[in-house]
Amino acid sequence: MKVAALIPAAGSGTRLGLGPKAFVQVAGRSLLGRSAAALAPHVDEVLVALPAGLTLPRDVPARAVTGGETRQASVLALLRATDADVVLVHDAARPFLPGAVAGAVIAAAREVGAATAALPVADTLVRAGPGGDWGTLTPREGLWAVQTPQGFRRDLLLAAHGAALADGFAATDDAGLIARTGGAVRLVPGDARLFKVTTPGDLALAQALAPVWDAAPV
Repeated sequence: MKVAALIPAAGSGTRLGLGPKAFVQVAGRSLLGRSAAALAPHVDEVLVALPAGLTLPRDVPARAVTGGETRQASVLALLRATDADVVLVHDAARPFLPGAVAGAVIAAAREVGAATAALPVADTLVRAGPGGDWGTLTPREGLWAVQTPQGFRRDLLLAAHGAALADGFAATDDAGLIARTGGAVRLVPGDARLFKVTTPGDLALAQALAPVWDAAPV
């Protein structure tokens, strides 16, 4: 079965404030370059959705398509640009992807049809009350924090995107679109190093981790 990695990287990165987030440098290499390089050994091709007018940096082993106005639209454009049987959808801003996680997600997607990396929630969870005070304590048992990559049979994800488009429905990730159609999504144990670089604090953490990762990639 042909496997493709899809990276929607057409976002503006407004919360980080450094321009298109995928192009932000971490220890001399872009977030996008790191993510694509981590995926490449596990797939037959890597495709990236970029903002109109931008081209791939030289350190990105992939081919580019023009992305859409939203992440969801960019993923749909990527799905239409490949004929792979199985696809991995991964955030460019998660540069530290262990190979074991990528392999496990691919295997689960082949078996079940849809899977996502995720971690059991470890922190105490509280729903804020009026004024931002402590409100309702939420039990964390059975709760998982969703990461990427997410893996799918391409035909299933295309159908889920088509249904969402017809209904005007927006989801925060692709596994949510599968679940909306009643499909099963396997939770695959992720990794704490798969954090998403979203804020300046995340970027500082990535800069600190990169030299260790580059010396002995997992």
